Amino acid sequence: MKLSSDRQTTLAGAVSLQGIGVHSGNRADVTLQPADPGTGIVFTNRNPQTGSEVEFPAHWRAVSATALCTVLGDPKAGGVSTVEHLMAALRGLGVDNAIVEMDGPEMPIMDGSSDAFVAAIDSVGLRRQQAVRRYIRVKKAVRVDQGSAWCELRPHDGCRFDVTIDFEAEAIGRQSMVLDLSSETFRSELSRARTFGSVQDVKKLWSMGFALGSSLENSVAISDGKVMNPEGTRWRDEFVRHKMLDAVGDLALAGLPFLGLYRSYKGGHRMNHAILVELFENAGKDAFEIVEGAFERTAPALMDMPMLAVAQGAS
Repeated sequence: MKLSSDRQTTLAGAVSLQGIGVHSGNRADVTLQPADPGTGIVFTNRNPQTGSEVEFPAHWRAVSATALCTVLGDPKAGGVSTVEHLMAALRGLGVDNAIVEMDGPEMPIMDGSSDAFVAAIDSVGLRRQQAVRRYIRVKKAVRVDQGSAWCELRPHDGCRFDVTIDFEAEAIGRQSMVLDLSSETFRSELSRARTFGSVQDVKKLWSMGFALGSSLENSVAISDGKVMNPEGTRWRDEFVRHKMLDAVGDLALAGLPFLGLYRSYKGGHRMNHAILVELFENAGKDAFEIVEGAFERTAPALMDMPMLAVAQGAS
């Protein structure tokens, strides 16, 4: 890794997106605005009970739920759910500072990936700022175990994700992927990977009043071990790519980009949040440091790993 001068970035202009919330099925609008250096990513919304404006940072301390998606604050009081796909796009494209203006409790799900957010950011471009970018450098390994699932952060020269999933469904099976994160690799390898789930699980969520906006237009649906979407999958290993996309978005809630290796097995939103709590609250001050500068990489960005099972008949 070679350290050099690096500057923070923000959006070059405002851009809006419209869609539906995956849980409510209601219209959901969001506007991304430029922000001053050092602002970070900040969400603004209206408290539906009082009508007053609520503002909170995209930060791991603001996470209130991780069961079905990543939720910041209390959606009944101006918080917002399903932030991970937008956060992945902002981190993946290197946006340091932005204001995210909401008009309700959910981010629009769009097609279930980060693709629409990437396109929106590209439509206005980025503006380089005078402030130097800062990074969180992992200095010692930290780990979280939950049953057979685990995740960890380790020292590494750069920002690398190493994710393995293992599902009983024949269409998914066990899939692994390793990626050195950059704007180029995020665009080409992760941004279009869609969320997924079983039809049986979605029916249960519907009966509980959740996932009312879920459809084949914004999810990859699995039934009887097969992909139900007529177009199939975008990659044969789209499932692990989406899990990595989620990890990029969830770890962006560290508040700064990190220099380190993130590894997970059967991970998800809960464990992605848990590893940040472990790093910042439990591992001690010697587990990380804040550094300034950039890293330049000469190693290959993407490393294929053997997959013991992949989607059958998927394209």
